[in-house]
Amino acid sequence: MSAQISGSSPQTGAHAVIKDAVDPARRPDVLLRVRRDEGHEVNAWWLVGAFVGVSAAVIVLLSFVPGGA
Repeated sequence: MSAQISGSSPQTGAHAVIKDAVDPARRPDVLLRVRRDEGHEVNAWWLVGAFVGVSAAVIVLLSFVPGGA
């Protein structure tokens, strides 16, 4: 014997998941997340500066490795 939930169609777990879905980018429990306004984007120069900084740090650290050119 099977019991059916009242309504026009059977309720599945997927319906509850979709109904309660939260955008993962807006979750408040992620470490070091900065909550910005909707539509706010990071300036591309921050990413360029981060790339240059990390590259310089890698080059400096590799200069301490013996046997380099």
